[in-house]
Amino acid sequence: MTTTPSEQGAGVSLGMPQLPAPDYPADVRARLDADAKEVIARYPDSRSALLPLLHLVQSEEGHVTRTGMRFCAEALGLTTAEVTAVATFYTMYRRKPSGDYQVGVCTNTLCAVMGGDAIFDELKQHLGVGNDETTEDGKITLEHIECNAACDFAPVVMVNWEFFDNQTPDSAKRLVDDLRAGVQVEPTRGAPICTYKETARILAGFPDERPGAVEATGGAGPASLIGLRLAKGEVAQPRVVHPRTGGPQDEAPAEHLSSHDAPQQTSASDPAHPAGPTAEEGE
Repeated sequence: MTTTPSEQGAGVSLGMPQLPAPDYPADVRARLDADAKEVIARYPDSRSALLPLLHLVQSEEGHVTRTGMRFCAEALGLTTAEVTAVATFYTMYRRKPSGDYQVGVCTNTLCAVMGGDAIFDELKQHLGVGNDETTEDGKITLEHIECNAACDFAPVVMVNWEFFDNQTPDSAKRLVDDLRAGVQVEPTRGAPICTYKETARILAGFPDERPGAVEATGGAGPASLIGLRLAKGEVAQPRVVHPRTGGPQDEAPAEHLSSHDAPQQTSASDPAHPAGPTAEEGE
């Protein structure tokens, strides 16, 4: 029995390439063109403007679309492949529709040990979503994130890249409930929370025009500054406790640079196995 060419091809993908991405509507394109010119003018080499331009197109649709990558390529004289390589490398660029609030739970070592894993598990159950998924109302996208250099405030949750320090499962659930209900929440440090699209525009380099937002950014917290205070002598130096007797030790013990320099057993430290006289080399 023979098969016809049509039967042979049934269910077989021909692997046709995607059609070119559509352009933005004319009014959106005109607005983005004006913004892009402002961004590109900040750099002596236009190619350097790619990262902020990706944030700019992300502020338009909430994620980096094929249309957005095409726009960046045309604005900078790059290929779409070059733009795609950058957009897929950095995790701050979303590749699919996401919520108004990107809720990231740090699950790296210290935050995980301090409760980050428990917070992430509780939020998945509470919101009914998995990692990198968005709630049905489009408000929250939940994501486990890598270290955000806030280990001294572990465990840390971030909302649109603003810090919420020293979280617990209960406080994290209250946080996402408030975000979904439209309640204004205040980060532990940093500017007031705005939507993901608004955050993306700020990251593109445009000013945050909300009243008081810039002034509210603040600085490092006390836990981050303790080392600086110690260096300036503003905090009393802690006493060094001898590891054997528990008494104070005035002088620092000699540093052992490797295991070969470690103290060996002697008659003083191990009376049951007294050390004999040291022989000269070659004897």
